[in-house]
Amino acid sequence: MNAYDEYMKGIVVPMRQELTGAGFKELLTAEEVNEHMSSSKGTSLVVINSVCGCAAGLARPAVIEALQTVEAKPEYLVTVFAGQDKEATAQMRNYFEEVPPSSPSIAVLKDGALAYFIPREQIEGYPMEQIRDHLSHVLEQVAAQ
Repeated sequence: MNAYDEYMKGIVVPMRQELTGAGFKELLTAEEVNEHMSSSKGTSLVVINSVCGCAAGLARPAVIEALQTVEAKPEYLVTVFAGQDKEATAQMRNYFEEVPPSSPSIAVLKDGALAYFIPREQIEGYPMEQIRDHLSHVLEQVAAQ
């Protein structure tokens, strides 16, 4: 591992912990992604994490708050980290190829199929509360299906 990789690894620790501390499981390899996707029944909330400011100030806080307020809790909370866990992120994106790669982003999967996707364009520049409410509404709708 070179000095840059080591530096970035240290930088992203709190960004990872923000989600893992809220109950998310990190999928670090393509194999872990495949294992999750082949075994998960029900709703999975997938956060494609990122080092950018809109992930820190908007996406992660919105996801955490939505989970605290919504009644329809997903069965699975998982995350991959774009730019850090490249193989895992690429593999997760393979499961919803119909949407362009975007980070940060939020995917809601039902029985392994994409039910809803919130791309960076619907995160960056929006108030955190609006993103939270958007995700809460999506989770309630998917649970009702």
